[in-house]
Amino acid sequence: MHIRDWPAPERPREKLLARGAAVLSDAELLALFLGSGLRGQDAVATARALLAAHGPLRTLLERSASDLATLPGIGPARACQLSAALELCNRYLAAGLERGEALTDPGSAGRYFAQRLRGHPQEVFAALFLDTRHRALAFEELFRGTVDGAEVHPREVVRRALAHNAAAIIVGHNHPSGSTEPSAADRAVTTRLKQSLALVDIRLLDHFVIGDGTPVSLAARGWV
Repeated sequence: MHIRDWPAPERPREKLLARGAAVLSDAELLALFLGSGLRGQDAVATARALLAAHGPLRTLLERSASDLATLPGIGPARACQLSAALELCNRYLAAGLERGEALTDPGSAGRYFAQRLRGHPQEVFAALFLDTRHRALAFEELFRGTVDGAEVHPREVVRRALAHNAAAIIVGHNHPSGSTEPSAADRAVTTRLKQSLALVDIRLLDHFVIGDGTPVSLAARGWV
């Protein structure tokens, strides 16, 4: 049975129009981009098969466009559409910070770090530099390492903060393993950074650990 033959309330497009995109499953959302399925399948069935073989959804969408194009049911045109849709989402998440709006919601900073760092195969340590009103000045990836860690040099963080004339910074790094639990080394680096930045009157506002799920804020745990 084709999707067009389904009852209207069950069709992905009609469900989205009537109830919003949030009610759709991962397979239904993906099916809207596919448009049609493989021979003998509807788009939702093909989407389910793709997620079962190459998912979950984040893992699938983090593939490059060239890799997506090789998967059954996708091809070059749909691969470009999916990659473009993901980049649109990334730019939407970053838009508030890049417009220079004041950062008043700590959760938005965590989501921004997740958008920039999640998916890296190695550990990456980055900093978001802020002015006196906590508006974003710049975002930089400062240190890269292995799957197990990246060596962080507080003096270099201070140097870059001074170069941007920052009054405060937020830092974050990813755990390629997917775990968001801060390690003892993460806490030690945070302490050294806070002390080093304080010497030049720059505040360390938070340190986020990015993995699977919600970013973990060390400030929320009282460790900043």
